[in-house]
Amino acid sequence: MKANRFLVSVLAGGATVAALSCADSGPFGPRFLASMRGAPPGLLVDSLARSAGLLWCSALPYDSVTATIGPAGGTLQVGPHALSVPSGALDAPVTITAVAPSDTANHVRLRPEGLTFRLPASLRLSYANCDLLGVPLPKRIVYTTDTLVTLEYVPSVDDVASQTVAGQLRHFSDYAVAW
Repeated sequence: MKANRFLVSVLAGGATVAALSCADSGPFGPRFLASMRGAPPGLLVDSLARSAGLLWCSALPYDSVTATIGPAGGTLQVGPHALSVPSGALDAPVTITAVAPSDTANHVRLRPEGLTFRLPASLRLSYANCDLLGVPLPKRIVYTTDTLVTLEYVPSVDDVASQTVAGQLRHFSDYAVAW
């Protein structure tokens, strides 16, 4: 039984990569492959691995915001993304920095890394500038390494009308929009 599920997973994954590589745009399409011509082999492998689950987006301008948020809570807006800390989530004022790098994946770096909350904070990431490949799959927020390798999926709610996805965070790190 496990072997059958594994085989089905491998075949489905291969079919997905094949379909995406035939698309005019998207993570494995001609535009991506053309941009990788002449790149060192390691960069191509890293880019494919990085973008496999993340949405492919046009780069937004770099943005960085720093503010102090205390026990009363507060909101930080960084580019088209927003972090909302509810009242009672923090015991004392904390200087928080949110960075939205200019990249082909919509992601934010939240610092100080490792900051934890008594109540979950809400992160809303926009995907209005992303290529959805005509696929109506729900978008999710993922917790990533600083090189955008997915570590964990965050419970998320996709708001198709506003082209944003929101997730509840218990700690700070790096987060991105994924399928």
